[in-house]
Amino acid sequence: MISMILAACGGSDEGEGSADGGETYNWKFVTEEVDGQVQYEYAEEFAKRMNEKSDGAVNIDVYEFGGLGSETDQVEQLQGGTVEMAVMSPGFTGNMVKEGQVFALHFLFPDSVEKTQEILNDSEALNTDLRELYEEHSITPLSYWSEGAMQWTSSKPISEPADFENFKMRTQTSPLILKSYEAYGAEPTPMSWSELYTALDRGTVEGQENPIFFIGDASFHEVQDYMTISNHNNYVAMTTVNTDWYNGLDDEMKSMVDETVEEMQSWVFDEQKKQNEEYLETIKNDTENPTEIIELTEEQRQMFKDKAEPVREFYREEVSTVDGQILDKLLEEIEAAGE
Repeated sequence: MISMILAACGGSDEGEGSADGGETYNWKFVTEEVDGQVQYEYAEEFAKRMNEKSDGAVNIDVYEFGGLGSETDQVEQLQGGTVEMAVMSPGFTGNMVKEGQVFALHFLFPDSVEKTQEILNDSEALNTDLRELYEEHSITPLSYWSEGAMQWTSSKPISEPADFENFKMRTQTSPLILKSYEAYGAEPTPMSWSELYTALDRGTVEGQENPIFFIGDASFHEVQDYMTISNHNNYVAMTTVNTDWYNGLDDEMKSMVDETVEEMQSWVFDEQKKQNEEYLETIKNDTENPTEIIELTEEQRQMFKDKAEPVREFYREEVSTVDGQILDKLLEEIEAAGE
């Protein structure tokens, strides 16, 4: 049984002893992806670096998706302190932290994933204001990072908003994601990704969105005839920790965690870039399961942007609990960053 270390670094309990008499720390780190995918590889690399920096004192067990339950289960486990760390998507906390749904807005971030990552690194709206709202629920986001641009796969060609009319689109549970697809005329269907391959195969849903690496690794292209390079959004993940646990770490351990989080930002950018590029070639060259790849023109993308724009006002008026202040500050930061 892995021991809780809430306190080994600042509370009343003692950490476990190591063979040389020093203290050891055993943490759980859950992800929403499986071995080989970006989130899992991130957590494994994080664990390795913490172990090395601490001379073996910090041992982190990494759990792939499903190891400790669904995405929603993992959020609850982090809040309750059953696990110390988690990579999670804001899309699965959208009902709890309303402002986190800002990531569901289409065509919000720059087309460049690199520029988007710079904004995620530096944004005060996200790293201060949004972080404080998550901390009200015992979750502290230590960083935000992109897993790459999002693309659509579908059972029929998608090249303009009219193609989404009455189209059954799988989404995460965020109400704003649902609203974004309703704006195109689609019928959004919230669903865990663990059910998605079968649902696509059976036609229960007709399409989905994900970064290319995820589409390829989960073999969604095998049960979808088309992939539209839309770059309509970025898949943003958060490195999160249980707030009480994190605040209970001693200064040295907290600094080690913070330093590793910062180092991992450039590492994960390179990892997602590599995986997305490799899987695009895999999908293109899969002759057994041919996928027609549709690249939207700027004119076609503009048609989607025009439909997506009013959803920002819906966010301000119906979703935000702070009158859209985080979105407005983020928009200013995006504009200041330029393309």
